[in-house]
Amino acid sequence: MNKKISKIFPYAIAIFIFIIGGLLYYYLFSSMTGKDETVYLYIDDDDDIDSIFTKVDKVSTEHGTAGFRTLARHMDLTKDIHTGRYAIESSDGAFTLVRHIRNGMQEPLSLTIPEVRTKEKLAAYLGTKLMIDSTEIAELFTDTTICKKYDSTPETIIALFVPNTYEVYWDTPLEKLMGRMQQESKRFWNEERRSKAKNIGLTPVEVMTLASIIDEETANNAEKPMVAGMYLNRLNKDMPLQADPTIRFALNDFTIKRVRNNMLRVNSPYNTYTNKGLPPGPIRIASVVSIDAVLNAASHDFLYMCAKEDFSGTHNFARTYDEHLKNAARYAEALNKRGIN
Repeated sequence: MNKKISKIFPYAIAIFIFIIGGLLYYYLFSSMTGKDETVYLYIDDDDDIDSIFTKVDKVSTEHGTAGFRTLARHMDLTKDIHTGRYAIESSDGAFTLVRHIRNGMQEPLSLTIPEVRTKEKLAAYLGTKLMIDSTEIAELFTDTTICKKYDSTPETIIALFVPNTYEVYWDTPLEKLMGRMQQESKRFWNEERRSKAKNIGLTPVEVMTLASIIDEETANNAEKPMVAGMYLNRLNKDMPLQADPTIRFALNDFTIKRVRNNMLRVNSPYNTYTNKGLPPGPIRIASVVSIDAVLNAASHDFLYMCAKEDFSGTHNFARTYDEHLKNAARYAEALNKRGIN
C-alpha cells in the first residue's frame, strides 16, 4: 500500500502544481479585459486604492479584477500609486497592470491642438484631454506675469500653440505643457520661416495674427496667399485692415453672418475699422496653411476684397474703392435675396 502511495504521490503533487499554476495564470496573467482592443485606465491625483479598484472594475473581467485586487494588496500598491494614463492591452493581465502603475509606466497620448477661436475654448479643450483643470489653464492665459515667462501677453499667448499633433503624457503639469508648447513653437519658427517673416516686416506673432484673420476670411486654401497679399498691401500703405472677422471677435459673437455698419463702431483694440495695423493678437489659433500663406503671400496690387455673390467661399478682389463698392453691392443683393441679416 505504501508503495502505491509513493508512486501516486508525485503525480498528485504535479497535478496540484498544475492546478495552482493554472489558477495563478488565470487570475494574474490572462487577459484582464477579454477584449481585442486596448483599454485605458486613468489615475488622477485624487485617486486612492479604493477608487482605483472601482475604475478597474469598470474595464476588467471578474477574474482580472480579483487578481488585480489580490496583487495590489500583496504588493502594497497604496505606497506606489502614480498618476497617468495606463494602457491595458488585450493580452495584459493583472500583474502587468500593477507593475505599470507601481513604476509609472503610462502610455502617452496624441494631443492635437485644435484651431479654436478663443483662449477659453482652448482651455476647455485641453481640460478634456489632459489631467489639468481647464480653470487653471484659463487663469494662466489671463495672467500677465505668467504669460511673460513664455515671452507672451494674455493677447498673444494663444500664438504659442501651433496646431499640430504632439505626443504628451496625460498627467503632464500645466507648466511643463506650456514649456513644451514654447519649445514646439521655436521648432516651428525655424530659420526659414523667421527669415520670410522678417522680409515682410512682421514678427512671428504678427504673422500668426494676420493668419488667424485669413482663416476666418476663407476656408479656401488656394485663395489664402491672395488674401494675405491684399492685407499686406493695406498694412504697407498704412490703411486699416477693415477685416470683418475682427469685429465678430471684438463683439464675441461668431454667429454674426452679416457685419452691419453699427457694429463697426465697437470700442475695441480688435476693431480693425477704427484702428490701423494688426490687432493685439490672434483672433483664433491660426492654421499652418494660413501661416505659410502669409509667409508666401501672392504679389499683387489689390487693396480690397469682398465675398463672391455666388457663395462659393471665395472673393472678388479690387484695386480701387469704386470697383470694390460694385463688388460689395452684388454681394449685398445676394444676401438680401437669401434673407441673410
